[in-house]
Amino acid sequence: MSTTSDRVATPFLAADDRHSDLSTHFEVEQFYYREAELLDECRFSEWLELLADDLVYWMPTRTDRLRRQQALSVAARGEAAFYDETKSSLEWRIRRFDSGTAWAEDPPSRTRHLITNVRVRHANPTDDLAATGADGDTAVYAVRSNFLVYRNRLQREENLFAGERTDILRRTGDGLLIVRRTILLDQNVLLAKNISIFF
Repeated sequence: MSTTSDRVATPFLAADDRHSDLSTHFEVEQFYYREAELLDECRFSEWLELLADDLVYWMPTRTDRLRRQQALSVAARGEAAFYDETKSSLEWRIRRFDSGTAWAEDPPSRTRHLITNVRVRHANPTDDLAATGADGDTAVYAVRSNFLVYRNRLQREENLFAGERTDILRRTGDGLLIVRRTILLDQNVLLAKNISIFF
C-alpha cells in the first residue's frame, strides 16, 4: 500500500537502507545551515551555486482526503504545484527581484529558516542522477529534513510555513549540490497573500 510519503519521494529516487556515516551526516547538516543563512540574508546568487544545473525544484499542492485516501492527498508530478521549477526558472525569478518589478518582494521579506530532523541515506542513483566521485564511486544521497520558515514583511504581514523537504544531493568536486528538492507544506490551503520565498 502506497503512502503520501511514497508518492512524494518515488518520482525522483528511493533511498537504500544504509544510513550515512557521521562525517557525511555532519557535512549535510552544515550544508543545510549554510543554505538557510544564504536564503535569510537574501544572497540568492550564492544560493543558486548550491543547485545542480539539472535541478528539479517541486512543491506540490495537497488536499484533504479521508484516511483511506491519504496516498492521493499530495498532487503527483504534472499536477497542480506551488513551485515546479528548474535552475533556469529560479534564476529568472531572482533576476526579477533586482529588476524592481517583483512587487511581492519590494520591499523584501525578512525570513528565518529553521532546519531540523535531518535524515541522510545513501541512494541508488539512476543514470541521470549518478555522479562519479574521486574514488570512482557514485556519491548520491537521499535526505529528508523538516523546516519551519518565519516570514515577515512590511509592518504587519507575518507568515509561518512548516513542512518537510525530500532532497537528492550529489557530491561533486566542488562539494554537495541539490539535484532534486520536493517541498511538502503541512498546510493544504496557503494562508499567505503570496508565496515568493524559497524553501
